Amino acid sequence: MRYHNITKDDMLNGDGLRVVLWTSGCNHNCKECHNPITWDIRGGIPFDQAAKDELFEELEKPYVSGVTLSGGDPLHPDNREDISSLIDEICERFPNKTIWLYTGYEWESISSLPCIRKVDVVVDGEFVVALKDAKLHWRGSSNQRVIDVQRSLLTGEVVLHES
Repeated sequence: MRYHNITKDDMLNGDGLRVVLWTSGCNHNCKECHNPITWDIRGGIPFDQAAKDELFEELEKPYVSGVTLSGGDPLHPDNREDISSLIDEICERFPNKTIWLYTGYEWESISSLPCIRKVDVVVDGEFVVALKDAKLHWRGSSNQRVIDVQRSLLTGEVVLHES
């Protein structure tokens, strides 16, 4: 897996103060995407042990609520195995931290992925410029949903995360 950046002390991409991993690779190519530099799966730099150590060092901080996985698309087919392993390790080492994941895929096509079962919130769906709304919390267009993963898995229906 490759990535472009690790953002520290982020308050825009989920509840609380977070660390954000911006992965490389996205096949959605949404018009007016805010981060097209991350589309190329070969872009960025390798997510190596030093990058993981940097991410985990931030998660050690008691005031950091959790991690947000974004990009690009963390669920790009070439990222799924590495993202799944990373999610497993985060859950094991930081059981009290939340995991948010942004993806252009819709919930209905990803809800059965094993890695999703350990995520707290998924923001799903492609960005659609015609549905852009700057007033929306944690999403760019009104077709996207901020999904409470655990409650959705429990009920078998999409349950939206309450802000």
